[in-house]
Amino acid sequence: MTNTWVRHFGAAAMAAFLTAGCSTAMSGGSMTDKPMAAQPTSATKAADLRAGLNALLGEHVVLAASATQGALAGREGQFKGAAAALDANSIDVSKAIGSVYGPDAEKAFLPLWRKHIGFAVDYTTGVATKDQAKQDKAVNDLVQYTQDFGAFLNSANSNLPKAVVADLVKMHVLTLKDVIDAQSTNDQVKAFAATRKAYAHMPMIGDPLAGAIAKQFASKFPASTDSAAGLRSSLTMALREHVYLAARAATAALGKRDAEFQAAAGALDANSVDISKAIGSVYGQGAQDAFLPLWRKHIGFVVDYTVGVATKDQAKQDKAVDDLLQYTQDFGAFLNSANPSLPKAAVADLVKTHVLTLKPVIDAAAAGDTMKVYAELRTAMGHMDMIANALSEAIVKQFASKFSA
Repeated sequence: MTNTWVRHFGAAAMAAFLTAGCSTAMSGGSMTDKPMAAQPTSATKAADLRAGLNALLGEHVVLAASATQGALAGREGQFKGAAAALDANSIDVSKAIGSVYGPDAEKAFLPLWRKHIGFAVDYTTGVATKDQAKQDKAVNDLVQYTQDFGAFLNSANSNLPKAVVADLVKMHVLTLKDVIDAQSTNDQVKAFAATRKAYAHMPMIGDPLAGAIAKQFASKFPASTDSAAGLRSSLTMALREHVYLAARAATAALGKRDAEFQAAAGALDANSVDISKAIGSVYGQGAQDAFLPLWRKHIGFVVDYTVGVATKDQAKQDKAVDDLLQYTQDFGAFLNSANPSLPKAAVADLVKTHVLTLKPVIDAAAAGDTMKVYAELRTAMGHMDMIANALSEAIVKQFASKFSA
């Protein structure tokens, strides 16, 4: 499967394509000698780097959470599928490092990154077996790891102080530990809340890492406005989280794990509220209030499809798919009404692909093919970059004064 890093970089071209023909041209009059101010954009190499790193680091957390949940619940298939996807993500993270620092750094980074995953597995095993000594050793190993990781990044980039990196990675370790502890008590509501918190922490690592790299290699990553890059990264993270939580809810429903389904659905709705607030922060309360029920509507259709699959009701499945396809048109029209730089047909196609990449996750779960579930989940999450890129670039163009340097 094409790695997430490559998919993300390719997605920037789509954002440029969607907006290139829709930017406002200078009309009338002659050009003056006064130079035009550069238009802000979220489609810079620095923004690619920031959004790409955050996407990979966020994916790392949610796949780790799925693997530990599978291990603690005794669902070997889920554990193996999530663990394989997690390692594929680790390879992608190492390739991202290698794309900047070269193949030697990539080769050195991968075993170091995998090391902390091994310690997380040790902690999970200790929790599962109620072996306090094993848990304590794993925590100590993880705390020491934060120092080693901080030293590694500082040796590559002096803009990343060892102590600062160590503290940020320590917080990653502690937020993931909270996920495992909640999972071990089968407190699904707490586990999903902790997962969202752990996921939200990762930009605290990705943002300074991207910033330090851009500073170190200024010629490769020309300066871009933080606000535009931040919008793109935030939308990317929120939309990817939407896919992950929708998949967790669907797989729990198909597995007849009601408590897990309810908790995942609650977390998914909290994510929906967050996305609507992001829209409202740009377009106002009225748009936020209109967006939320529209966004929730397609989640309801996904639930309908999942129920149809679970009950082997082909008619229900077909109707849900038809409803989802119609929804893409409605959603495209909604965004186009708010921002003419988002053509209805282009948005509808992007959302259609979202629907069609989430559907295979549900189908694989119904078939009990957990390896495919997590492979398809990575594809579905990766597609959301395409939507975030196009949406963020259109917003930046529409509100250029808000996103100027």
